[in-house]
Amino acid sequence: MIRLAISVEGPTEEEFVKNVLADYLWGIGVYPTPILLGRARGRADGGNVSMDRLVAEMAYLLRSFDAVTSFVDFYGFSGKGDKTVDDLEKDMTRQMRKKLGRRWYPEKVFPYVQQYEFEGLLFSNVDAFVNAIDASEDSVEELRSIRVRFPTPEDINDNSETAPSKRIVKIITQYDKRLYGPLIAMEIGLETIRTECPRFSGWMTRLESLTSKD
Repeated sequence: MIRLAISVEGPTEEEFVKNVLADYLWGIGVYPTPILLGRARGRADGGNVSMDRLVAEMAYLLRSFDAVTSFVDFYGFSGKGDKTVDDLEKDMTRQMRKKLGRRWYPEKVFPYVQQYEFEGLLFSNVDAFVNAIDASEDSVEELRSIRVRFPTPEDINDNSETAPSKRIVKIITQYDKRLYGPLIAMEIGLETIRTECPRFSGWMTRLESLTSKD
């Protein structure tokens, strides 16, 4: 059994881990615990994502867990400047290695930043909005027209005004991230999300590999 801590950005990601990832990971011997960023050190309950905060939090969590990762959005990541999502992960990995010294094992401690944000995953199958949120067919068709313009759901983001969540709220005004995000993801299913979102699937592959590193 691998006890996995996942430092998450907010309640939406927390519920996604509990209700979508957990059932699958339990089946392969990985037991994930989502922890709002900062909560482990008693300094916050999510939000305000930055490299320094994530590195400090993940290092602290390693005291109590067998493996540690993160699940936060690239959109809104503080201080990222011109860095890509891959740049951020590489920089955090270097900082983790320096901070942990001999306690650092790359197969057990690795950051993950979602490109561009959680809502991108929901474009894996926009038909799920009908059952999960009672969206109209016209609304779903608008979401579908957005999806087909991008290679994958993870590529959906032009600027701060057209991030996945902004697009959804503009079309479906009743969308509430915390309430409906995890429900829609459950309706879509983990297998479909992985098929449509290669970067996310790569993270899942690393989580799956934890059992072989025990």
